[in-house]
Amino acid sequence: MAGHSHASNIMFRKGAQDRLRSKIFSKLAKEISVAVKVGGSCDPAANSRLRAAIVAAKKESMPKENIERAVKKGMPGNDDSTYEDVRYEGYGPGNVAVIIEALTDNRNRTASSVKTLFGKHGGALSDVAFGFSRVGVIAYPRAKIADDIMFEYAAGAGADDVASRGDSHEIICDFKDLGAVRDVLEAKFGPAETFGIQWRANQAVNIDDIETARKLLDFIEALQDNDDVQKVFANHNISSKVMEKLE
Repeated sequence: MAGHSHASNIMFRKGAQDRLRSKIFSKLAKEISVAVKVGGSCDPAANSRLRAAIVAAKKESMPKENIERAVKKGMPGNDDSTYEDVRYEGYGPGNVAVIIEALTDNRNRTASSVKTLFGKHGGALSDVAFGFSRVGVIAYPRAKIADDIMFEYAAGAGADDVASRGDSHEIICDFKDLGAVRDVLEAKFGPAETFGIQWRANQAVNIDDIETARKLLDFIEALQDNDDVQKVFANHNISSKVMEKLE
């Protein structure tokens, strides 16, 4: 178990989240409602997907009334819409591999929109999941738990990796073991800050060119702006020097 290192950050830039806050709330509300429908319960203790969705919503400071409204919408008789989880894969600018997770009530509409975005930004749909691992990710605030203590308990719980840096401990495990590892850690440290399943690249593509980085981030933000797209994962690693120039 590698103690305090993991692959470079492959998620979209935080600035994009800040600029799209209202859209983020909308996506979170959709996930909460769907979680209630799929899980068959509005009780987070009995519905793991709902619990994860509510934790994610609170992490983004989504108002309590918004969360409650989303839960109510997912209850029987309040919304007849039928959503399904779909995934799209492909290459974007800089030959960066991208995995998109979406929730849609119209598979044809979503597929067409995603394909158009790939084409518009110089990319193409293609199988890329072989270059990623699907993992469970659990986060705890670092200020409250010493690095060595978190490492010890995470290892004992069956985690594969722990990255303690910045403000957070990030615990990585097999996605099938997420619930079990989370339960052990929460019994010791209390509720996790966030938890969920992610796609992590096995190897990152380094982006050192400003123009390529700009095109790539524009592409990812365009994907995020799509109402059906819930999450975007990519295998890029943009240097801090390039990011400073872009910001």
